[in-house]
Amino acid sequence: MTTEVEPTPAGRPSGHPGGGHPGGHPGAVTGVGAVRAEGYVYDRAPMLVYWETTLACGLACRHCRATAQPERNPLELSTEEGYRLLDEITKFGRPYPHLVFTGGDPLNRPDLHELVRAATERGIGASLAPAATPLLTKEVMESLRDAGVQNISLSLDGSDAARHDGFRMVPGTFDKTLQTARWAREAGLPIQVNTLVTDETLTDLPAVYELLQGMDIMRWSLFMLITTGRGSGLQEVTAAESERLNAWLFGLSRTSPFQIKTTEATHYRRLAIKAMQAGGMDADTILKTSVGRGFGIRDGNGIVFVNHDGTVNPSGFLPIPLGNVRDASIVDLYRDHVVMRALRNPEGFKGRCGICEFSRVCGGSRARAYAWTGDPLESDPLCPYVPAGGLPAYGMD
Repeated sequence: MTTEVEPTPAGRPSGHPGGGHPGGHPGAVTGVGAVRAEGYVYDRAPMLVYWETTLACGLACRHCRATAQPERNPLELSTEEGYRLLDEITKFGRPYPHLVFTGGDPLNRPDLHELVRAATERGIGASLAPAATPLLTKEVMESLRDAGVQNISLSLDGSDAARHDGFRMVPGTFDKTLQTARWAREAGLPIQVNTLVTDETLTDLPAVYELLQGMDIMRWSLFMLITTGRGSGLQEVTAAESERLNAWLFGLSRTSPFQIKTTEATHYRRLAIKAMQAGGMDADTILKTSVGRGFGIRDGNGIVFVNHDGTVNPSGFLPIPLGNVRDASIVDLYRDHVVMRALRNPEGFKGRCGICEFSRVCGGSRARAYAWTGDPLESDPLCPYVPAGGLPAYGMD
């Protein structure tokens, strides 16, 4: 199972003309990731649509959200249903959301190239989150680039083979991942590296960072474990550990050759804001930083997830079924479903998240709140911050 990948900051891979389609195809994608919020709320359209194209995967990762399996599920959306999903995504209006093909391992879909090409022809930007298996070859990567894939994500959960392969449960995945990164660079595909944060991986993160400095990546995304799927058997870091980790990450980000972000740890934004304010930055300047450009994005706000069988969830880590694209519009489900509207309204959040002055830019992990309490509107238990109370929402006063 792979985790999040986002569009490139510039909207197209370096060295690849036509916004992801060779020769500047009339449907070529421009302005990828161009969906913008109003007041940190993504009501019109999500920035990212994740499509779990299949559950099939050659790995058996210990933290897999999807609980992936060796074979494809007969309930997967068909090719034609996939085309209809792409058509529905265009009904959000321009600028369109960016589409992430994920899984399982999307390379197990024999129609993946056709689906990527169809997205590109419709003007929908495409990213790929493949697994490091024998299906992923240099030739496949180049052909998917030519079909329209604009960037890829790879996972590194340890600084050496013993650590990484111990999570992926298949020997050789560490070396395969490093090889794939070289192929991606040669193909002109920007790379996001995802790293799982648990009590097991925490002390190894500095070594992972050192490894990444030689890989020419665009972004390092650290995924704070959500105990769902097979990840339920792993242990999260503590709130105090996450706070120290976020402070370390922000310090690295000041000089790092690549972007650093967190996934399901939106409270990183609060720490970053305070640090930037202490350094003399005003609100307008902060909003222009890579951290500021992510303000407000969280489960259900700027993100929506389509399961292999067409079921729509607020995110991959928040498994609340909203409906199914086979008989409902993803546009209507995203914009109007009562759960989605609640997730985009931080004034309805409970506990500390409900009174926090950073609720609109942060909002906490709704997935972790759900995993711990069964209520996606509860406070994020990984954030130790005690709200000041009575202060205006950041940047909204």
